[in-house]
Amino acid sequence: MIRWADKLYLGESIEGRKEKVMKSVESGKLTYAIFCITYASNPDNLLDIISANELSFPYYQKKEIHIIGLAGSKSEARELVRVMIEEIYRETGGFSVKEYF
Repeated sequence: MIRWADKLYLGESIEGRKEKVMKSVESGKLTYAIFCITYASNPDNLLDIISANELSFPYYQKKEIHIIGLAGSKSEARELVRVMIEEIYRETGGFSVKEYF
């Protein structure tokens, strides 16, 4: 099950097509170069970057996935994560991602 953050961060390449990309991700359609930024699956990490195509794998079908960002390339996703982490630290003085959202 996919859950979307109220404040969804978007890479520049996604901004004009947010709704279309979200529908593609939810329906499990194969997408070219769409990366999702989610809460970390490992408690030692802050966030995960995964290809939207991976969400169709059985492992993810059984999990609740919270998507907090979308990007059109891996490098754009990394840059978006940097922006997000800097904002979280600036606003809270820490790195508590789940509490921030």
